[in-house]
Amino acid sequence: MNKIILTGATGFVGLNLASFILEHKLGNIERLSIRSQIVLPEGDAIIHLAGKAHDLKNASNPQEYFDVNANKTKELFDLFLKSDIKDFIYFSSVKAIADTVVGILDEDVKPDPKTPYGQSKLQAEEYILSKKLPEGKRVFILRPCMIHGPGNKGNLNLLYNVVKKGVPYPLGAFHNQRSFLSISNLNYIIKRLIMDPEIPGGTYNLADDVSLSTNEVIRIIAEVDGCKPRLWKISPTIIRAFAVIGDKLRLPISSERLKKLTESYVVSNEKIKKALQINKLPVSSEEGLFKTIQSFDSN
Repeated sequence: MNKIILTGATGFVGLNLASFILEHKLGNIERLSIRSQIVLPEGDAIIHLAGKAHDLKNASNPQEYFDVNANKTKELFDLFLKSDIKDFIYFSSVKAIADTVVGILDEDVKPDPKTPYGQSKLQAEEYILSKKLPEGKRVFILRPCMIHGPGNKGNLNLLYNVVKKGVPYPLGAFHNQRSFLSISNLNYIIKRLIMDPEIPGGTYNLADDVSLSTNEVIRIIAEVDGCKPRLWKISPTIIRAFAVIGDKLRLPISSERLKKLTESYVVSNEKIKKALQINKLPVSSEEGLFKTIQSFDSN
């Protein structure tokens, strides 16, 4: 049986992925901390999830991102190159490429990250790609968009609370499309990469098959909650003005959060589907979101 070395095992993705691997008997798991000097155990594959997450409040020291996301990844990858481990699966982010997307984000877009988080992820990617890979090894650089699933907190949970309390959603006038990634589809992709040695290494965007508007997400939340969606179409100009005030007074609505809620960010998953030789992922965008929202309701 495979022995899979997993960093970041205590995070949302790590906990779900570890449970999935064990449940489906894909291998045994060796949890590895990267906080101090790394001692790499023997194994068959490394899944490197650990990192400093994007701080939307911009309160973190920028250097922390490079210390963890870039330098620790470099240290771990150097150990991988010297080891007998065959596969290195690195979780980067679509934010390593673009903070704002015009059209559809695919793997050919020239990287231009604007935040220390995205820049640190890109620096790790570039280091990995700069090294000659020994024969018999594979490297996967995965760039997921927003991952969600049961137990996950974040902007989806914020939207859920708004709808649950019967508060009208004031951003209905914004027309956007966003890509999401269900934890179920993520687990499926990792399963295929681990189990199929014929899948070529490379850089892959990860997203569900269909993008959704925020208004569509609101409707899904309302459906789960058994109520009608309440969408207010207030002028975007007025909303943006309130967001600027929120920046100064540290109110719940800020320019950064408004951007997260209303911008379009569509990610192509065609390359990973081609590599897996499939036409669609197992879980649809709406089905995945429905399960996530149901978990909020049950909690």
